[in-house]
Amino acid sequence: MQDGVVTLDHKSVYRPSEEVIARARIKDWDALSAYAAENPLAFWAERAEELEWFKRWDQVLDDSNKPFFKWFVGGKFNIVHNALDRHLTTWRRNKVAYIWQGEDFSERMIAYGELHREVSKFANVLKSLGVQKGDRVTIYMGRVIELPVAMLACARIGAVHSVVYGGFSVEALRGRIADSQSKIVVTCDGAYVNGKVVELKQIVDDALKPGDLPVEKVIVYRRTGREIGWVEGRDHWWHDLMAQASPNCPVEVMDAEDPLFILYTSGSTGKPKALLHTHGGYAVYTYTTLRYVFDVQDEDRYWCAADPGWITGHSYIVYAPLMNGVTSIMYEGGPSYPAPDRWWSIVEQYRVSILYCAPTAIRGFMRFGEEWPRKHDMSSLRLLGSVGEPINPEAWLWFYHNVGGGRCPIMDTWWQTETGGFMITPLPVVPLKPGSATRPFFGIKAEVVDDAGNPVKPNEEGYLTITVPWPGMARTIYGDPDRYVQTYWARYPGRYFTGDSARVDEDGYFWIIGRVDDVLKVSGYRLGTAEVESALVSHPAVAEAAAIGLPHEVRGNAIYTYVILRAGYEGTPELAEELRQHVAKVMGPIARPERVEFVTRLPKTRSGKIMRRVLKARALGLPEGDLTTLEE
Repeated sequence: MQDGVVTLDHKSVYRPSEEVIARARIKDWDALSAYAAENPLAFWAERAEELEWFKRWDQVLDDSNKPFFKWFVGGKFNIVHNALDRHLTTWRRNKVAYIWQGEDFSERMIAYGELHREVSKFANVLKSLGVQKGDRVTIYMGRVIELPVAMLACARIGAVHSVVYGGFSVEALRGRIADSQSKIVVTCDGAYVNGKVVELKQIVDDALKPGDLPVEKVIVYRRTGREIGWVEGRDHWWHDLMAQASPNCPVEVMDAEDPLFILYTSGSTGKPKALLHTHGGYAVYTYTTLRYVFDVQDEDRYWCAADPGWITGHSYIVYAPLMNGVTSIMYEGGPSYPAPDRWWSIVEQYRVSILYCAPTAIRGFMRFGEEWPRKHDMSSLRLLGSVGEPINPEAWLWFYHNVGGGRCPIMDTWWQTETGGFMITPLPVVPLKPGSATRPFFGIKAEVVDDAGNPVKPNEEGYLTITVPWPGMARTIYGDPDRYVQTYWARYPGRYFTGDSARVDEDGYFWIIGRVDDVLKVSGYRLGTAEVESALVSHPAVAEAAAIGLPHEVRGNAIYTYVILRAGYEGTPELAEELRQHVAKVMGPIARPERVEFVTRLPKTRSGKIMRRVLKARALGLPEGDLTTLEE
């Protein structure tokens, strides 16, 4: 078969070119996968040996208190030593760690040596304010280099950072500060997004106004220069504190199982869950997954276009790239500001070689048309990546052809906040099927099961589970271990329940359908909302779509859909009917939507996931619930 995608169906296969294979660090996926499956503890121990330990572990895995697994037991470690300090005795001391571009086109570059200095100074700032090992620090900032600096400074001294996405509401921020019992908040005077300023400091002030939270100090980084409210004695300027701080701060020697950070899940109803990750296992897992999946090399310019406030940013903007000595791109603002080619201009300007982003962003760019990426020379790209939700085949192909020039494999990664890093993912040498995350990563065993926990047949839908522990797994829900057990381990004892539905095809490739909550039951059939949405987006008029199920007295559920059209199309009744019939043709008559409604936007979390429960509540005239994670 020739290189590239041959047809658009679930049997479409992209086979890597000889050039991709020749360049790849891992050339024999099957051999390493078999070795890791047979010798998982040896495999992870070998990966851990690539990092530097103050004291080697006594035991790779302690599974005596399931599901509270421990990794690299007895090992002494600090993730920041591996992200920064160990590079200082090599040529990477002067290598650029981050290339940053502001939404206003301002630029900064910071080398590993300089980043180490800034992190050490801010670590001393935190210590001077009374922060000790184990204390929680809430970070609520825009997308600036000082956000990773603050994260790394916490980890350097053994404090536990809790990053709250810069833009969450007063209530969301307040709830997370209260739950974590943070004594310090680090923020900005504001952040630039889509030509506007997000008033971060004002939101912090409002969150702290009732006065019943344990916050003692607020550190403010000056980004916009705007006038802001100020509480004397509590508030401090970042630059004033840094001017007095020593650049010498030894790393705290941590136990491998000591807490590194907590990160709250978002987008669901109820109290957000604070997932706890630790220094040792998380470091080994994220370092390895980035190194193998994106095959990062010294000459790469790597751009993960997420925000450091999400798990994608924690793992693949901050910790894994720095441990691998990579040069990363960081962009402050909106993806299409001031024009729809902002991302493509950044790729061209900085000669980006790896671009990792969300399908939501890709579909958003599809709305603007192919002419925008074609304006730019993106020949520097060699790998693309997708994260956050299943990528529909149409978006996959658009990304592949219009951004990757028909030569860049797409690393479609499935993972979660809870998993710490990639779980089901290809490598550059793995043949790809548009829309499939391919197979489990080395040492990961995944299985799709039915309600009773029995494996389903090929191409049957079921529940995605993980059957073995892995180093990057969250250790618990902070402050609520019982909820951790009930949420993830009680439904299928001995298995991690992901909360996602999926199927596995005859080649062992996994197809993620979506959250279990997003599965519709129509006349006894189980249909994934993602499948219906993918069918709609396969029509040339459709840019984005959302599907929900509403109660139906005969079918159980009727499918209601919301559609954003591409430029040049008008939302007429005729087009609505055409789209209904199109879905029926693609998926079968059972999936024909009851209704197609044309809209100009969809309710999304700031990470780009469609909030279907909001659409459902609106359609039924019910309360919309917690909207703190809503994009607007």
